[in-house]
Amino acid sequence: MSGPLAISRVNRPRQAARIAYNRYGLFYDFIGGQFERPYTMNGLLMLNVQPGESVLEIGFGTGHALLKLAKTVGEGGHVSGIDISDRMCAITRLRIHQAKLLDRVTLHRGDAQKLPFETAAFDALFISFTLELFDTKDILQVLRECYRVLKPRGRICIVSLLKSRRCSRIERIYEWIHKRFPQWVDCRPIQARHELIQTGFEPQQEQVQSMFGLLVSTIFAIKL
Repeated sequence: MSGPLAISRVNRPRQAARIAYNRYGLFYDFIGGQFERPYTMNGLLMLNVQPGESVLEIGFGTGHALLKLAKTVGEGGHVSGIDISDRMCAITRLRIHQAKLLDRVTLHRGDAQKLPFETAAFDALFISFTLELFDTKDILQVLRECYRVLKPRGRICIVSLLKSRRCSRIERIYEWIHKRFPQWVDCRPIQARHELIQTGFEPQQEQVQSMFGLLVSTIFAIKL
């Protein structure tokens, strides 16, 4: 059986990432968010959140998925979100406020490597185009925290760029840009399925799609 593929490193400090996302938060939807959104919404369908559930989103960005989750859980449910950027928190808070759903949403500014939530607090957890922003050595720590805060048999869905064994020309070019200009291209393809299994999750379903020649993995798993 072939082993895991080598994943590019993310050498930018977390504080630098926070500053960067604070800087272009207002333009994020125009820079890349609009291209990511169809894959994010597909991930929400796969997670299949139900009314009355407690859900966490890590790296909620400008809040489109968080708003969808808040509408889905209804009055009897609750949605929490955590993001490293103050600007993203402000944008999302305004979006939720305008939808008059702040009573069922709690936002946190923080780092997912140490989640500020109790053990077994959530029924479901969602991460879209965020896990690949963490350095390779930190991905497992983030997923360990996800495992901790999910209830037994809790569900997780991760949408991320996929590191493939048949590395395409587009993927090679993308990773070349990532290595040389990390301040502009800060994410890179990873192997979320492998990392989930290492953490103790059991993958149930995975869908692989293409985004401008880059592979996008949407993977649904449960906590054993």
